[in-house]
Amino acid sequence: MEQLEAKFNREFKYPWVLLNEEPFSADFKRRVSVLTDSPISFGLIPREHWFQPDWIDEKRAREGRNSLVRQGIIYGGKYRNMCRFNSGFFFKHELLLPYKYYWRVEPDVRFFCDLDYDPFLYMQDNDKLYGFTIAMPEWEPTIKTLWGTIKALDFISENPQYLSPDNSMDFLSDNAGDTYNLCHFWSNFEIADMDFWRSEAYTKFFEYLEMTGGFYYERWGDAPIHSIAVALFARKDQIHFFKDVGYRHSPFQHCPQGKDWRNGRCSCDPNDSFDFSQNSCLKHFMRLS
Repeated sequence: MEQLEAKFNREFKYPWVLLNEEPFSADFKRRVSVLTDSPISFGLIPREHWFQPDWIDEKRAREGRNSLVRQGIIYGGKYRNMCRFNSGFFFKHELLLPYKYYWRVEPDVRFFCDLDYDPFLYMQDNDKLYGFTIAMPEWEPTIKTLWGTIKALDFISENPQYLSPDNSMDFLSDNAGDTYNLCHFWSNFEIADMDFWRSEAYTKFFEYLEMTGGFYYERWGDAPIHSIAVALFARKDQIHFFKDVGYRHSPFQHCPQGKDWRNGRCSCDPNDSFDFSQNSCLKHFMRLS
């Protein structure tokens, strides 16, 4: 919060919404409130939106967690509640219902560059639905049945009205959708339109996935869920690469280059940017342009 206030929000004064699955302490609220002059709301996540549903087979879910841990997958035994919440529920929280756009801010991230324009107005004025800074492949063992589930459920063929004629399938697949190439927009940074997540298309898409239990039996992340949905249901020109936003969530970062680096007064190393590495999925996105 301190960094984003310094780099952007001290001028624009957008409100903060902090959500947690248990009540925030009075001390936490007091300490956080000194970081900004903007309004802050502290919200409690409804239990049914956060905790594992009763209908999940816990034995099967535990086997799934243990399998990822044995494979050495980072966070293999964690974050399923969070991934499910961010995939299907945060935009329904009563504190977020008044808003259309959001900027997701994770703990332990860094912002490197001054941002002297309003990204929310940019999204609105240019008919953008989703903005990202880093595109990367997902850990395959965490979503090994996700693409097959989407194909098996036949969601697209049963709901052709939701598929954008100018979609970004080529970002997701190298063979017209037969298999998933694991590319996704890294969702711990995203600036997006919540009305897209609230839409009929995304609501039905999430409900299809929810009923399979894949968030718990594997570890379906909100990043591939969001990415697949926006790539299929939005026009490709409604997805925006915020190349001028310097951002780090260890161990990956995006650092602007050239004019964007100079104009943003960025403190990062322009040669240290995951998006221009061999393992990045940015090239898959850029070829859509």
